[in-house]
Amino acid sequence: MQRIPASQVVYSMSHRNPPVLRTPLPARLTFETLDCFGGQVKSCADTVATLDFSRVNPATGPVYLEGVRPGDVVAVHIQDIRVFSPGIMVAAPGAGVLGDLVQQPETKMVEIKNGKAQLGLLDVPVAPMIGVIGLAPAGEDIPCGVPGRHGGNMDTTLIAAGSTVYLPARVEGGLLAMGDLHALMGDGEIMVSGVEVAGEVDVTVTSVPGWPLEYPLVSTPQWVAVLASAATLDEAAALATRQMAGLLRNWLGCSLNEAGMLLSAVGQLQISQVVDPLKTARMALPRHILRRLGVPLAF
Repeated sequence: MQRIPASQVVYSMSHRNPPVLRTPLPARLTFETLDCFGGQVKSCADTVATLDFSRVNPATGPVYLEGVRPGDVVAVHIQDIRVFSPGIMVAAPGAGVLGDLVQQPETKMVEIKNGKAQLGLLDVPVAPMIGVIGLAPAGEDIPCGVPGRHGGNMDTTLIAAGSTVYLPARVEGGLLAMGDLHALMGDGEIMVSGVEVAGEVDVTVTSVPGWPLEYPLVSTPQWVAVLASAATLDEAAALATRQMAGLLRNWLGCSLNEAGMLLSAVGQLQISQVVDPLKTARMALPRHILRRLGVPLAF
């Protein structure tokens, strides 16, 4: 297992970022990650008003994946996510779904102990997930806080241990980076933050050549979901649905009408997050439905 330390971070996904590691595939890697605030929050006195936002949303990496070419798909199999205490939650005026109601910034430090997060009077079992995971775009740099076709800050609860994230490669070597772990986060991340934590992620990385994937896809034991991000949630939902319809047509050789009717009957259009510069939605299909349709579930 090769280790990428949390001292090696970037703040944008870019083909200009020098790789901190070059590795052949398959590769077994451990990414050490900072929390989304870059370690700046030490106590409840450290609110969003005190942050240096140039140090927000660091991603550890990037890693150059030998043999990966533009047009390939990088598969990141998530083996384990370990989260550290304390977690951090924030409220910020003007930010998030309730932002217009928030009068002053506030920070809450969340103790994580014995696999549970202390939320006021509640001890809630943690459900660790990765907020930022992506490859470098071929064009302009994209800040780590912004999601897109490259991946990035998709803040999707399905991106957890036992899942595999598939990312279309745009540049030689892919340049994989990740960070922004959460001990807990609800779909939507409506208050701008989940329970933000530092931690470690163990992954195995492989590649899939020749797969016509335009948007990130995540496969879990229960679901296969396309993730798409856009300026509005409506646009993101449409992009995710159209990509999944296209995949169904490719897998099944069916018409657009047939693919759309199947999605309307058994697909689940879901919200990932609504607080980043671009919103993220997902169209998810149950794996057992794809299996019954004869789709080869190599993903």
